[in-house]
Amino acid sequence: MTAFRALPLAAAVCAAVLPGPAGPASATPSVGVEARILSQSTLDGQDFITKELTIAPGGSTGWHWHPGQVYGVIRAGTLTHYGSDCAVDGIYPTGAAITEQSGPGYVHLGRNLGPDPLVMWVGYIDPAGSAQATPVSNPGCPFE
Repeated sequence: MTAFRALPLAAAVCAAVLPGPAGPASATPSVGVEARILSQSTLDGQDFITKELTIAPGGSTGWHWHPGQVYGVIRAGTLTHYGSDCAVDGIYPTGAAITEQSGPGYVHLGRNLGPDPLVMWVGYIDPAGSAQATPVSNPGCPFE
């Protein structure tokens, strides 16, 4: 399978967890997140990026939103996903696909509440040169 054909699958993985460039001083940082680029290309003004994200037990993506499309697949562990209302809006076990909405109106956070590392393949389709995620401050939730 070519890297481009695998993009929708890998992209389906993500949804949550890529720290982008530094945001405002009050932005919440990711904790325990490692990212590895699997493939990257630009075509017709859009970046196509696939990453493997690993979140350590107890780790978090930090609060953020995405400027473009995000798709991911959970390869190991379980992702617990929260909306800006502090409620869990999804629990994604190994093998589950995830997509996320785009834009600053969809602030969210992903956490690894399990005892093992969480591994995701995540695909991003963004305007060329943009960050995959924009960090923001905690919307008032009692956790990061």
